[in-house]
Amino acid sequence: MNKKTLIYLPIIIAISITIGIWLGKSFFTNPFESLLNQNYFTSNNLTFPSSEKLQSILYYIENEYVDTINHDSLIDKAITALLQQLDPHSIYIPPSEFEEMNEPLEGEFDGIGVEFSIQKDTIVVMNTIIGGPSEKIGLMAGDRIIKVNDSIVAGVGITNNQVMKLLKGPKGTKVKVHIKRNKIKNLLTFTITRDKIPMYSIDAYMMLSQELGYIKIARFAKTTPEEFHNALLKLNEKGMKQLIVDVRGNGGGYMDAAISIADEFLKKDELIVYTEGKSQPKHDYNATEFGIAEDVKLAVLIDEWSASASEIFAGAIQDNDRGIIVGRKSFGKGLVQEPIDFKDGSSIRLTIARYHTPSGRCIQRNYKSNIQNYYTDLFFRNDSLDSIEVKTAPKFKTKKGRTVLGNGGISPDIKVNVNNKNIPDFFFKLLEQSTIYQFAFTYSDNHRNEFRKFKTWKELDNYLISSSLYNDFIQYCEKQGFKPNEEDKIKAKNIILNHLRAYIVRNIFNDEGFYTIILEHDETFQKASEMLKK
Repeated sequence: MNKKTLIYLPIIIAISITIGIWLGKSFFTNPFESLLNQNYFTSNNLTFPSSEKLQSILYYIENEYVDTINHDSLIDKAITALLQQLDPHSIYIPPSEFEEMNEPLEGEFDGIGVEFSIQKDTIVVMNTIIGGPSEKIGLMAGDRIIKVNDSIVAGVGITNNQVMKLLKGPKGTKVKVHIKRNKIKNLLTFTITRDKIPMYSIDAYMMLSQELGYIKIARFAKTTPEEFHNALLKLNEKGMKQLIVDVRGNGGGYMDAAISIADEFLKKDELIVYTEGKSQPKHDYNATEFGIAEDVKLAVLIDEWSASASEIFAGAIQDNDRGIIVGRKSFGKGLVQEPIDFKDGSSIRLTIARYHTPSGRCIQRNYKSNIQNYYTDLFFRNDSLDSIEVKTAPKFKTKKGRTVLGNGGISPDIKVNVNNKNIPDFFFKLLEQSTIYQFAFTYSDNHRNEFRKFKTWKELDNYLISSSLYNDFIQYCEKQGFKPNEEDKIKAKNIILNHLRAYIVRNIFNDEGFYTIILEHDETFQKASEMLKK
């Protein structure tokens, strides 16, 4: 090695190390750093538009995460988590759930037209829809579905969702079902052509006395205004002077449907509700001149699960002093969601405004302090008159100057607390384990042929009242391991018999009989009925 080589060797080594570092960075650089260099992030100190940040993180995860990921699933979860940070009612609906969530509000679906229940791992037809394809072809209540399209569905642990997927399908398509019918040895085979099946949003309407009508609204769907209007026409024809509208347990639905229902009772130009949001100017919704029940005495029943559209309706009636609200404070859901549908069949429902009752009350209760407890808080809230929550609530005035409270939800004019003092624990244990429902089903099924001789539900109910039904039920309970004492049997007799009669009548006939019977022991209904007579 000569002197020149010795002199330049350190320089050559340094250059080689530098080139090596440069090559190493070129070939083995962190892909996330390359994202920075490719302008995925656009500002100094990594402050950049959020949309590009999310896109880049997802790109990085998909390409560099240690395990294989499902890209679509990750996107769905990210959107869900993002919307959950806004409020409890802005939601993402993946394609797999969109149809199931929309059907109840659309008022119809494509299927075979049966109501079913899974009993002892077997699909039992509870009722066929009048005029539907199953009724037309000869399916009957009590039939057991053993096979669908040659696949066995009995005794295989099938779920409600799996049954619906098998029986639903586009209008005009066919499905083959194999039926076991009582007293017939061999299976019966029916090929059913699917059709449009109505989903009624009004469970029942009937006259409960010469002047008192009753309407139970299950949800506010597209078809609810027409269903409700027709119910009013029929009740008016029967001489209705007073009406109880029951929206207990009704979680809401379409705002337009609630406005249409309120319009039936309010005079032209009376305010029903208004909406307002950061990007949504105030919009008033007023009554028209087309209502057909403006002079009917009205009571509305609500509870803690009456929400959204139910609260719009109840708030409009209360603030216009049009009727009395009876029950327990409503849920407090007053956020307006706008649907945004995507090409893949998914959708988001984004909150864009708030509902306000005519007096100015915001229906929405507070959720910002602890969004996780938003639903469980209902079980612990204190709405007694001497509670801090009530004392500090903002006050508003109705059309006639009555004071009503804000702080979310609708507070009833007449409060009816749940009163379980005289009902033994034995009854609630039966409810928890569905013992009453199970016995009622078995009893109905065993006597189905015998009960067909009754032309009306009232005839059947009169028979049940005079039968040994309660003693039969107690014997059934004892076989199931229940050992009630004599005092509990006596105390619980009336309410248990009430539930048994209602379920059996529903199994054989319809919801009209069910609600007429169940309302006999309903304190909220009884209070409303009493107030309307004054």
